Amino acid sequence: MPHLEADTAASPHESSTGPPDRPRILLVDDDESILTVLTMVLSHNGFAVACAANVNQALALIGSQTFDVLVSDLHMPEYGDGLTVVSAMRHASPHAVTVIFSAFPEMKVAAEAILKQTDVVVVKPLGVENLITVIRERLQHGAVHPARTIESVADILERCSQSTIEDWLESVRNDPGIISAHLEDDARCAHLPQLFREVVSRLRFPIHLGTRALASPAAVGHGRTRRTQGYTAAMLVEESRMLQVSIFQTLQDNLNKIDFSVLLVGVMAIADEVDSQLSQQMASFIAESNSEAEALAAWTAPRRHVA
Repeated sequence: MPHLEADTAASPHESSTGPPDRPRILLVDDDESILTVLTMVLSHNGFAVACAANVNQALALIGSQTFDVLVSDLHMPEYGDGLTVVSAMRHASPHAVTVIFSAFPEMKVAAEAILKQTDVVVVKPLGVENLITVIRERLQHGAVHPARTIESVADILERCSQSTIEDWLESVRNDPGIISAHLEDDARCAHLPQLFREVVSRLRFPIHLGTRALASPAAVGHGRTRRTQGYTAAMLVEESRMLQVSIFQTLQDNLNKIDFSVLLVGVMAIADEVDSQLSQQMASFIAESNSEAEALAAWTAPRRHVA
């Protein structure tokens, strides 16, 4: 049985879909055998159990039902999946007890990650026989969670722009075969501060999705610059893709601070803006390539001599 970690939570509340003497538990794990065993144990001990085999199923249940307890694996199968479920539960049912368990030995790393999203972490090598005791104690003696600090997606990106740029740069360094043009770090990242300012502005002053995005002189200039720096069109596309990955990782790291009701709209706006800027970069990149080709053709063309 995996080791278990539990955090504090507020007093239980009556479930809207079950009697008050049967606290409702959401059990989340991608291991079918664990789901089966824990469901039997929890049901036998007086809990009403709903199961989810992955994050998407868990989020759907959290969005449609009320729970008193969350029991979730930390890795399903990606590291941090359990924290996504915790964040959603914190938003939907802030007084719910949350228990996170992990079969992996790196408990210090897991505890540090969970601390970003919960109040207190108690790390114990808990077995099935102790799980019921932990849940009941938390339900009976849980503490009120402090108020969450909610930030807009724009505020998070603005606050974390430098760390996101550094994360992107590290990704580029770790995959030199994809972006092989040799550049100093300052030259590689020169366009990103302005790009982030424009993304943040797009989030704060939204336009309808599908509307032609605002022209960006900075993006046009970046496309021309990358051509002179030895980039290929494929490299330009790849650096944009890697940037979106870094941006979305920043949002993932700050999931406990985001208002879930606006998260999807923000993600769509970010993707649309970054893609729009890539389109403008590519247009100027190609135009620069054509200008170079025309200049070369003119230089190498035979000279006509006047008789």
